Amino acid sequence: MSSNSSPPAAPLLCYDNVNGSCVKTPYSPGPRLLLYALFGLGALLAVLGNLLVVTAILHFRQLHSPTNFLVASLACADFLVGVTVMPFSMVRSVESCWYFGRSFCTFHTCCDVAFCYSSLFHLCFISIDRYIAVTDPLAYPAKFTVAVSGICIGLSWALPLVYSGAVFYTGVNEDGLEDLASALNCVGGCRVVVNQNWVLIDFLMFSTPTSVMVILYGNVFLVARKQARRIENISRKAELSSESYKSRVAKRERKAAKTLGITVVAFMISWLPYMIDSLFDSLGGFITPSYLYEIFSWFGYYNSALNPLIYALFYPWFRRAIKLIVTGQVLKDSSSNINLFSKLA
Repeated sequence: MSSNSSPPAAPLLCYDNVNGSCVKTPYSPGPRLLLYALFGLGALLAVLGNLLVVTAILHFRQLHSPTNFLVASLACADFLVGVTVMPFSMVRSVESCWYFGRSFCTFHTCCDVAFCYSSLFHLCFISIDRYIAVTDPLAYPAKFTVAVSGICIGLSWALPLVYSGAVFYTGVNEDGLEDLASALNCVGGCRVVVNQNWVLIDFLMFSTPTSVMVILYGNVFLVARKQARRIENISRKAELSSESYKSRVAKRERKAAKTLGITVVAFMISWLPYMIDSLFDSLGGFITPSYLYEIFSWFGYYNSALNPLIYALFYPWFRRAIKLIVTGQVLKDSSSNINLFSKLA
């Protein structure tokens, strides 16, 4: 008697005929193309958008200020996320396989953690900068100088790079989880495993600067409300020109604080789901499905593409700088001295 039942289909593997290869679970052609387009767009926006931010701030002398140097350095971190992290994560997310080798997996993980924490530290220092600028605008230039900004930039890069390198190149993140790490990181896999101790440290590294930013920006907006009422009184009473100057300075600093505050909120919304999931996933025995892990990761990655869009939306001078760069006018002599604010309403 012959049987009509067919043998079960062999599972797809990341690497055919390789022992220990991960099982491949690719998307069907339609969703696959859509995901490549979505993730690719995010990477492209992160690269081009942040490149425009860096070019504008470094080229136009009018934008050379301690705050803008911090913003340019923040854009560098987001640019590097778009170059070194997002393209390779895109392939891993869509193909469900890692085709770039174990060594590059470690390097990719270090870049992922370092550049994202670098963004966080930059934003924390920017919040301190804005707090000083709004609460004491006249003394601000003497307190937050280019040298102080340089120290903040140095710390924002050095601390995350040293931390990520020390954790992932020594393998201490896998202490006690070696069997799980071996199972997840089969041939064609690149899934980070972090034990509870380091997950708690990660969460503290995220929550501490975040708490500082929330407290400082809360105070900034309280002060801004008081200043707004005072400016209304000043305009009605037509006080001395020195007071008018103080009002103009306070108004400008409040506007900058509002825009950068939106950037901070966007960062927290983007990365908070991933950080909370990482904490509970570690405490719960790593039960988060792979697809949910990828969703949370990309939610955070897209923050690197979001900041230039925020600047373009709220900064007229940035829109004008983009126009000058795209049209090639920055190649003309003395273009660096162009007044970006002269045509602004």
